[in-house]
Amino acid sequence: MKTRITELFGIRYPIIQGGMMWVGRAELAAAVSNAGGLGILTALTQPTPEALAEEIARCRAMTDAPFGVNLTILPSINPPPYEEYAQAIVDSGVKIVETAGRSPEPFMPLFKANGFKVIHKCTSVRHAIKAEKVGCDAVSVDGFECAGHPGEDDVTNLVLLPAAYAKLSIPMVASGGIGTGSQLAAALALGAEGVNMGSRFVATQEAPVHQNMKQAMVDADERQTTLMFRSLKNTCRVFNNPVAAEVISIEAQPGETDFADLQPLVAGTRGRERCIEAGDIDDGIWTVGMVMGLIHDIPTCEALIEGMVAEAREIISQRLQAMIQG
Repeated sequence: MKTRITELFGIRYPIIQGGMMWVGRAELAAAVSNAGGLGILTALTQPTPEALAEEIARCRAMTDAPFGVNLTILPSINPPPYEEYAQAIVDSGVKIVETAGRSPEPFMPLFKANGFKVIHKCTSVRHAIKAEKVGCDAVSVDGFECAGHPGEDDVTNLVLLPAAYAKLSIPMVASGGIGTGSQLAAALALGAEGVNMGSRFVATQEAPVHQNMKQAMVDADERQTTLMFRSLKNTCRVFNNPVAAEVISIEAQPGETDFADLQPLVAGTRGRERCIEAGDIDDGIWTVGMVMGLIHDIPTCEALIEGMVAEAREIISQRLQAMIQG
């Protein structure tokens, strides 16, 4: 499948594995890249820039295909050394970076001086336009269906994608709620030139998460996510479990929400240790999208990607053509 995204990143299929905290490791990124997509390591999953350099080297030993690194830039009381992580990415020889969170503008001179292709993930048309303006090569437009942070506009991809397409010149990738070949075909019809998937790649054999989490995604339907942090204007879509319910209950209390009351419940280390690693899906917060309702198996990354591409091709070349001819 040939699009501006496949040409930009040198990949066979326009399918990108999104950067995911604790999940975007070498095993998964290499499997996606070897299957013809674009695997992404998550920089801040690694405790130090030096550890990130080691993870990049580990991924390179697993694949000869292109892969990238995600750098998510978020406001924080004690921010990580973003500049050092960015420099580690540059020094590693990787040439593709996915940015998210705040604008990548402060890092663009470094990336561009070193020949990088930059794709920025955003949740609104206005942020996509800004990403193009500051020199990004592509944008990943994240609809309200997505796992993690969907922004505060609550616009689904059926509207968000064509709205962004109408204003952009650089290629756009559809992100959020995607996990099937029919959705790949739909995204292309709406103006995207590829798709970005997070949750769907978690439910694969190579994803470095506990089998209980993968099975929970198969067993769940599209209604089993919930939104927390709405009172903080930092909305986050997560698996609907007792911990998430407690967070939402605290937020619903009169007065301004004190994050200190939420912190023990939502701590990333708790979600990683108890849910992702230990497999207790109800004892921490973990992000997942509404695409759970479309996940019915736990395939290899290769089987997933090949199946999606075959389905998309069949829809584009046969079903839609038959409708036109009819």
